[in-house]
Amino acid sequence: MKKVLVVYESIHNGNTERIANLIGECLGGDVFRVGEIDKSIIQDYDVIGFGSGIYFGKHHRSLFELIDEMDRLEKKSFIFSTRTLTPQSLSHRKLKEKLMEKGAKILGEFSCKGESRMGIFKLFGGICKGRPNSDDMRRARDFAENLKKKL
Repeated sequence: MKKVLVVYESIHNGNTERIANLIGECLGGDVFRVGEIDKSIIQDYDVIGFGSGIYFGKHHRSLFELIDEMDRLEKKSFIFSTRTLTPQSLSHRKLKEKLMEKGAKILGEFSCKGESRMGIFKLFGGICKGRPNSDDMRRARDFAENLKKKL
């Protein structure tokens, strides 16, 4: 069995944390916030998932900083996110490019809506209320189950 690590950042509502924990549970992996991981253990894993909410069209800067600290990342990887308005194809592009530059092989990507009450959205009581919902969580579980086949 491959050793799986899920690294995430979840700032405001715990949306991405819920997805990270679900994926980690399904894959039998270890789950850490970016700031809680001992970077020296990363090379001990065979597969690494990277995820966060989407901020101004891309993943949280802490993920990019973590990846920048690595010389190479020749691992199987996957990307996940929670987002409001930015489509997955656009919101994952920068992180995907960064991982591939480091030598990662991307096994798959998952994204779903996530509730936000930040910035201008708080004037309206939030956006994407109640997300991720049970359907989003089911899709995240399906994503993880499909990843297992690629490990």
